[in-house]
This record gives sequence, structure tokens and C-alpha cells, in this order.
Amino acid sequence: MEDRISPYHINIWYVVLAVVAALLLHDGWLARRDVRTVPYSEFETLLEHGSLSEVDLQGDTTIRARLKKPAQGARYIETVKMDPTFAAKLQKAGVRYQAEPENTFFRNILLWTLPVLIMIGVWLFIAKRFSARLQGGVMAIGKSKAKIYVESDTKVKFSDVAGIDEAKAELQEIVDFLKNPNKFHRLGGRMPKGVLLVGPPGTGKTLIAKAVAGEAEVPFFSSNGAEFVEMFVGVGAARVRDLFEQAKRRAPCIIFIDELDALGRARLVAVGPGVNDEKEQTLNQLLAELDGFDSASGIILLAATNRPEIIDPALLRSGRFDRQVVIDRPDKAGRLAILELHSKKIKMAPHLDLSHVAALTPGLTGADLANIVNEAALIAVRRESDSVNEGDFTEAVERLTAGLEKKGRLISPFEKKIVAYHEIGHVIAAIATGNIEQIHKVSIIPRGVGAIGYTMQRPSEERFLMTDDELKKKMIVLLGGRAAEQLEFGHFSTGAADDIDKATDIAWNAVTKYGMSASVGNIVYDTRRPTFLGYEQTPFQTRTYSDETANKIDAAVADMVATAMQRASEILTKNKSTLEEAAKLLLKRETLTETDLKPFVAKIL
Repeated sequence: MEDRISPYHINIWYVVLAVVAALLLHDGWLARRDVRTVPYSEFETLLEHGSLSEVDLQGDTTIRARLKKPAQGARYIETVKMDPTFAAKLQKAGVRYQAEPENTFFRNILLWTLPVLIMIGVWLFIAKRFSARLQGGVMAIGKSKAKIYVESDTKVKFSDVAGIDEAKAELQEIVDFLKNPNKFHRLGGRMPKGVLLVGPPGTGKTLIAKAVAGEAEVPFFSSNGAEFVEMFVGVGAARVRDLFEQAKRRAPCIIFIDELDALGRARLVAVGPGVNDEKEQTLNQLLAELDGFDSASGIILLAATNRPEIIDPALLRSGRFDRQVVIDRPDKAGRLAILELHSKKIKMAPHLDLSHVAALTPGLTGADLANIVNEAALIAVRRESDSVNEGDFTEAVERLTAGLEKKGRLISPFEKKIVAYHEIGHVIAAIATGNIEQIHKVSIIPRGVGAIGYTMQRPSEERFLMTDDELKKKMIVLLGGRAAEQLEFGHFSTGAADDIDKATDIAWNAVTKYGMSASVGNIVYDTRRPTFLGYEQTPFQTRTYSDETANKIDAAVADMVATAMQRASEILTKNKSTLEEAAKLLLKRETLTETDLKPFVAKIL
């Protein structure tokens, strides 16, 4: 027989209050039964006749007296004292007189119950604060903490996302399925259960997931992978179950799990009892939920990560996360679209060409570009301008890439001269080699933590491949500053440390990864896999080649760097007069733009 659950629920506090009230009423009734309230005139008469055995003054007004012989079922009488002179006048006139006793019933109840209520309130307050510290309370510790956005709360559409048109086109199919599932079922097709958004941080993975929900006009369950994992074993699995149960009740809907790598990291062989039990149980529950629901039910699982290489292969197989959508850093056209989208919120100067700004920002993400637009607006406000111009955007790019200007940092005249020659050395080397990155600005104003000068370059076009000749030219430009120092002062300084590091890295990759050394050959020796966060890091880097090959690699790298340095020195020697003229101008102005450098371009050999 099926158990029936009563719809009526008894609150324990109602029972406690009822018992307290009953006890108070019972005590009051017993007390009132033995006491009879009489007029003051009757009290005076009983006193004169000697009918009272003892009198008790209660406060300033109330008199309680014990009768020698109980009368009318009462052993006590109670009255309210009156002014003796006034009472004597009334007694003489033969008038029956009395004073109304003060009603202390509610006061007595408060005296009994108020302390109890205060204690209960304090206890409830402490219990609530304590339970809030336990991640939403002990009883709710297994509940999902996903934020639920209804259709009208998402407020993000595809029109709010720019620079990732391919990803939008891929996810438009998800929107069509949630709006019109019969269109796909007609030919027997089914939508993928899960879509994994992969890309570097700041490229808009979370934003486009919200846009999918906004376009489809369905509920959006947003959670983070770290919210499922707790110190208590079994809590994460319970939260996964609760999340999918809520989603099933509100289907069609979208479940979005950000930072999936925190939840779905690849399982390792345990080295002891109980190792990683909680994480593995949580992951196993997610795998079970993905197998347990049909995409036809209207539930779509979206997830985002910037570390796909560490996710468990069981999550990525077909039937779970069927589709991976790469959301990479935008190209120049994408950056321009993102800048135009965010610039709608600010007042820009007429004829401002955002394509110049887009050309200055290769490799930056959508979040970086949004920050640049905001910084440009703040810079314009600081100089009390009515609009944002291209100079404000350039300054914002410099602040993001090089750091804040340190005009107050004191540099000796000799050091300032070294920096000026160093930066002009980069400029002359870049122009002489015909480098693909044009010089946009050169400055000797310190920026950031350690930069005391910088040269800002702008790519002439979007490039995805580089030849060995272009890499060598890039090394020459990097070492041009060091060559200028040696030519002018006859010694080196520590200011070229970063340039040498970058030049060495280019030479190392050219030899070990790109096969650009004739002495080493077309063989890859650097087996590290690139990721969105750099290179894959392993606890132990193993070498797969012999000592003889290692010597060849070292010699090839050193030869490549030495050749670039020699070429940079030759260029600076030929253009020594131009070097000195441009360095003096830079020392005078501290900053030279592309326009300021144009007179020197024709002089460079």
C-alpha cells in the first residue's frame, strides 16, 4: 500500500509556545482562585472588625491581606490603597469607595516569555550564521549551487558577442534545436548532448554560452566546476544529481559548467587508500548523468575550459561531449568588431579609425579589448576631453601591454642616454631589415615594473606563418639595441636581458621545433605540447636525444644568435650618424611617434 504524506506539517515552536502559554494561564488561574478583590471600604471594615490575620503591601498601591476565616472560597483579599485623608472623608460620608487595581496580566506574561523569546532568537541567529558558513547549511550541503537565470534574466544575445563569428554559427544550431526540435527529429537526427567550449582565458566562452540561452529563451543553469568538489566525500556527486534533477524539471534548458577542468580532470592511479575519492565520485556521477538523459528531452550541456589537455578522455568521447568549439584569440577583423561593439558605450572623436587600434593589439583577447576601451575613456576623462581620440586608445594599449608610466622615477642622465641609443638601435635595425612589424612609437619614459624604455611595433598584416628569414630578421631587431650600446659606448648593459631572452627563444625553437638548422636537420627535439596557457608542464623533462645531438643543438642556437648579433652590428655601424641624430632627438622629446621617425627612414642604409 502506498504511503500517504499528510499535507499538514507541525512546527515544533508552535507546540513550545502553546505549552508555555498553558502553564502561565494555569498558574494565573490557581493564584486568582485564592484571592478575592474587594473595595477599599470593605478592607477598612474588615480591618476594624479584626477579620484579618496579616497584611502584605505589594508595591506602593496594592494591599493583600489574609483572612482569619476563608470567605466565599477565598483565603486572601486584595485591594488598592487610597489616600488616607481622602478615604476618611468618604467613610464619614457613608460612601462605598474603591480604587481599580492595575492590570498586570500582560506584564506578567512578558516577564515570563520575553527572556525565553530573546534566548530563542539569539540561538536561531547563531545557528543561521553557523550554517551559512557550512556552504548553505548542513541540510542543503548536497544541493546544487548553480545560479538559475530565467528567460528574461539572461539579457545576452548573439548581437552582444563579436569577433567569434565561426563559433556563433556553430552554436546557432543549438538555438535552432531548442526552439524547433521537430525540425531535427524529422530525419532521425539528434542534437549533441554536450558542447565543450575551448579557448584561452578572456575570449568570451562564458559570454557566448549566455548568448545561446538568451537567443533560445530558455532557463540557464550556470555553475563552476570548483563548486561541486568539497572535502566531504559524496557531496559533489549529490550536487551533480541535484543539478540535473532541477534541469529535467525545467526542460528545455541549458546547463553551463565553467572551468570544467576543475571537475573533469583526468583520473590518476591512486597512491593510497581514499586518494581522490571525492573528485572521482563527482566525475563518475557526471558521466552517469550524461549517459542517463536523452538530448531529445531538451537539455543541452555546455561547458568551458582553457585546459582541454587535462580533461578525462571519458568525458570527451562521443555521446557525452560530442562537439568541441574552439574560441581562439580574434584576428584583426575580429578585434575591430569587438572594439566597435564596446565603443558604442563611449563618445568617440569624429574620424577616429578603430582599425589602427586593432592593428596595435595582435594576440589580445576580447576581455583585453574591452579593458582597453574602458581605459581609453578614463584617460579622456582625466584630461577633461569631450571625446575619446586615437591617442587615448594608444595610451590605453601601452598601459595594458607595457604598464603605467613612471614619470617620477629618477634616472641618471647617463642611463637615460644608454636607453635612448638602445631603443633607436631597435628602430634602425627594424627599418634596415624591412621587418614586417612597423615602428609605431618609441619612448624612454619608464613603464611598469622594470621597463625603462620601449619600442612599440605594429604588424603591417595579420600573419599566421613565419619563414626562417623573417625569424632571423626578428632576432636582428631584438639585438639591435645591444649592438647600438656596444657601438656608442663600447660596452654592454643589463638593459638588453629581455631582448637576449627572446632572441634565444626564437633560435631554440627554430632549431628544435621548426627544423631550420642545416647542421641539426629537419627533426623535432622539443616534444612539449603547446596549450592555451603556454606549454604543457610535466614534473620531469626527459631528453630523447644523445649528448652529441645536444652539443649540435647548442652550437646551432649559439651560431644563429651570433649571426644575428653580427648583422645588427653591421647595420648600426653603417647608420651611426643617423643613430646619433635620432638618439639626441629622443633624449630631447622622450617620445617619438611614427610621424617623427619618418625623416630618418630615407637616411637608413
